[in-house]
Order: sequence, then C-alpha cells, then structure tokens
Amino acid sequence: MSQPSNPPEFANELEELRARADSLATQLAQSYKMASIGRLLAGIVHEINTPIGSILSNNQVLYRSLELVKSALANGDKDSLAKANRLVETCLSLIAIDKIACERISDVVRGLKTFARAESSEVRKADLNQQLQDTLKLTQGEFRQRIKVETDWGQIPQVECHGNMLSQVFLNILVNAGQAIQGEGKITVRTRHEGDSVHISIADTGPGIKPEDRPKIFAGGFTTKAVGVGTGLGLALSKKIVEETHGGSLHFESEIGIGTTFHILVPIEQKKKAEG
Repeated sequence: MSQPSNPPEFANELEELRARADSLATQLAQSYKMASIGRLLAGIVHEINTPIGSILSNNQVLYRSLELVKSALANGDKDSLAKANRLVETCLSLIAIDKIACERISDVVRGLKTFARAESSEVRKADLNQQLQDTLKLTQGEFRQRIKVETDWGQIPQVECHGNMLSQVFLNILVNAGQAIQGEGKITVRTRHEGDSVHISIADTGPGIKPEDRPKIFAGGFTTKAVGVGTGLGLALSKKIVEETHGGSLHFESEIGIGTTFHILVPIEQKKKAEG
C-alpha cells in the first residue's frame, strides 16, 4: 500500500520553511563575517595609524628641508650648495620611508577589501597563496609582536573557487590560532599541490585541543573561548564553505602541549565544470 502524499498546503509550507532557513543561514554567515571584521578593526586601525603618523612627521621635515634648500640655492655660494645637496639627500631618504609606509597601508586596505566585498555566486580562478598573504596582513594587528608567522608557499595552480569565501575560512582559522596561543608563539602556514587539490595547513603552538572537545569543534555554537570572545560559528561556517560549497575537506590534528594544525583541501576544479 502506497504512502499518502503530503497535502499541497503542507508541501508549500515546507518549501517556505526551507527557503526561510536558507535565507537565515545566509544572513547568519554575513553577520558573522561583519563581526569578524569588527573584531579586527582595532588592530587594523593601529596598523594604519602607525605609518600615517610616520608620513605626517616626515612631511613636516620635508617641508622645512625644502625651505632651507630654497634659501641655500638663493645664496648660491659653495657652502650653501653643499648644504642644499645634503638636505636633498635627507629628503630622498624620507621619501623612501614614506613609500614603505604607503605600501603598508595599501596592503592592509587591499586585504580588508578582499575579505569584506560582496559575495559573488560566480566561481573564478584564484591564487590562494596571494589570498593567504592578504589575509595574513589583516591579522598583524591581532597578533602584534607576540606571534611569529612563518610561511612556506608551495608551487600551486590557480583554483576554481569563491575566493572571498575561502578568505573568510583562512581568517577564521588564523584568528583562532592566534587566540589559542597564550603569550608568545608561532603560526606556520604552508601550501602544497597534492593531486587534484591544493592543501593548506595552518599550525599553531597553542596548548592543543582537549580530547573531549575535539568531536564538537565544528559544531555550530560550540566555543572554548570566554563569553564575548567567541561565538562558536567560525569553524562551523568554515567547514560548510570548504566541504559543501567547494567539495573539499577541512579537518585538524592536535596534541596537548604541542599545538593544533588545521588542514584545508580545496579541489583545483569544481566538479560541475569538470563534468560539463
């Protein structure tokens, strides 16, 4: 005997509930992303304020130096010209410092724009080495001087992906790694080409994850952080992005007293395109 089909009204309600659930999941992901940006803003402001302060200070010295050069050139004698030449050399060195400061600001802003821009449903090829470098620039304020970051960039092909979504995954894991380290420590980021995937590993020298917490790490709402520090959404959303959106895998290994390593494997080509 066949099972009775659901009434049309029930089917419509079920479809509506599914649509609302999908919409809420999207809103939740976007809200978490904006919260992540907000959490990093203090560090980003510090990263930008320092080079801006250097530029403003140098600008005042440049202005006074150029006034002295103008005066020395007006005199035209040998000693004045020699003084003018020394002042020009000083100006050139300050300009070189300002160039470095501007590049630092540009790097931080570029990383922030990459992370914050609107999501695109279109899959595009991306250089994950570059995206990781941009994301690391966002964490400079979070890590300050207490955490050393080592990188080992492999020769990897461009990957078909939602690049800004993967940037969110990288940021989630990097910030978690930094927060796990008490005092000074080290984070190591490596990339490798393995078969039909790119393998990214992010290792920290934190205390490690307790055995009883490991099965719950990717559960939505679970966090080992203090109230107001962690939401328990970062790793759950990261796993969804890597595995459900990109068909990859996200897992970790951890040892108490040694640290934790997260492994992200992203297919080089998305299945739909490869099969089409």
